[in-house]
Amino acid sequence: MAAVLSSAVMSAVNYSEVLKKVVERGGDANRIAAFTRKAGITIIPFDEDQAKASADLYPMTKAHGMSFADRACLALGLTRGARILTAERKMAEIGLATAVKVIRHDP
Repeated sequence: MAAVLSSAVMSAVNYSEVLKKVVERGGDANRIAAFTRKAGITIIPFDEDQAKASADLYPMTKAHGMSFADRACLALGLTRGARILTAERKMAEIGLATAVKVIRHDP
């Protein structure tokens, strides 16, 4: 897993969502930020290309109830031609032109 994390990129939109969830649950966002840096995960600013890709995804993701953050994640993967790792099963159901791997296994 360390090798995957050290080459991983994450949209700043999704990074903000992760940190918000940590704070929401009483955790320490600084600790997660330090872990992210140490793991070598690169945070990518949300730019014009990703904004356009995210908007273009809306029609195909609306029926799956995907949020802006979900579309930002998908947009980053699409604009970079990268595999998307996610805990959201619904992302694997829309048939994107890039690989989506669900990393959470519900019991």
